[in-house]
Amino acid sequence: MEDHKPTSFTFEIDNFSENEAMISSPTFSSGGCQWYAQVYPKGNGIEDHLALYLYVANYGSLQLGWKRRAKFSFVLLNQSGKEIHKTTELCKVFCAPVPGWGFAKPLTLKKLGFLEKNKLIVKVQVQVLEVVNEAQVTGNETMDVEGFQVLYSQAVQVSWISVRHPDFALNFKPKSQLVKTTYMNVLLKLIEKLDKPPHSFSETELSNTRTELVDLTETGFKLDWLKVKLDEISLAWKKTTDASRIQELEQHNKNLIAELNKEKHKSAWLEQTVSNLKTKQNKKPKLSPN
Repeated sequence: MEDHKPTSFTFEIDNFSENEAMISSPTFSSGGCQWYAQVYPKGNGIEDHLALYLYVANYGSLQLGWKRRAKFSFVLLNQSGKEIHKTTELCKVFCAPVPGWGFAKPLTLKKLGFLEKNKLIVKVQVQVLEVVNEAQVTGNETMDVEGFQVLYSQAVQVSWISVRHPDFALNFKPKSQLVKTTYMNVLLKLIEKLDKPPHSFSETELSNTRTELVDLTETGFKLDWLKVKLDEISLAWKKTTDASRIQELEQHNKNLIAELNKEKHKSAWLEQTVSNLKTKQNKKPKLSPN
């Protein structure tokens, strides 16, 4: 399929430093498709960084199975048109599960610096490579994210892992795409598992989780951040378990004391009964001998 010509769209943000919330650009057309940009002046999940994203416009009204493959980049300019920063060019697949892609931390707010007249000019450059308006959806569609073939539904999560931990797969050893996909699925399940509260784990589950983490690390994944999280969960689990055991012991002691008190009351009652019987016996008149 012949590529569409690259196009660009420019919009301005006045009073940039005063903006806290996300800013959306007007909709623009490129490659016969409608797009819009999003700018997060104070960052999107990563503090002190500007965030830039490109989205397919009105994606909720598009037909089932739609897809756009495009290359895009951003250029930031000041009031006089001087270039402040230019991102790298990304080539991504846009689809219903992932209607937008972008840069979570293209540059720090400090590096952005002082803006002339507090105005930021954003230039979006887009080249559409493929357009699919309708297709059958099986739920098994995959795309490449950081060298791994992942399901559309997993793409955003894998992308965020890469943003927060850029070198997590730098030394990954397996080359087979099938093996890479298998290990990525194990990693995503492990991350999901570690989102559970500590008290929901059993001792066996914690042990198995640590084994999985070691196995993933041995393939070349750099997962120090997950090890820290697992250590925190293990410590919290131990504290919770110890507290639970202390409560059980305290309750057991209370039960023993209650049983002991019952036995004491029972013993006292028996002693009183025997004493009463003796008293009655002593009060009976003695028979005179003939």
